[in-house]
Amino acid sequence: MVGKYTLRVAAGAIAALLAFSAPASGQRSSLTMLDQLDAGRWELRVRDSGNAAERLCVSNGRRFIQLRHPEVSCDRLVVEDGPSEVTVQYTCRGQGYGRTSIRRETSRLVQIESQGIRNGLPFEFSAEARRVGDCST
Repeated sequence: MVGKYTLRVAAGAIAALLAFSAPASGQRSSLTMLDQLDAGRWELRVRDSGNAAERLCVSNGRRFIQLRHPEVSCDRLVVEDGPSEVTVQYTCRGQGYGRTSIRRETSRLVQIESQGIRNGLPFEFSAEARRVGDCST
């Protein structure tokens, strides 16, 4: 009797483990494309702008999502998460919001389109970001 009970409990535990692990094994990490971009110094050139190129030290491609809300903690919603393009919508309480699309050409070159509200004013830009070297320490 004890043997059948132990087998039933073990079978139930195995079934539960399989039920919870199966969906997770088929899913990939969110925003993987951004994680595959090379870290380092990147140059951001905004199109149709008379401004000089902006240089950024990027440890992770996710930094490109909130270019107009840097250092601000925001809630994010992933709208598109493809192998070469992502779109993220984000809201920064009391600071504004944005929607950014990033298209990877290579691990060192991306195209960025972003729009939203920052400090009560609208922004919209299209830019190219290119890795130009290592970050100086």
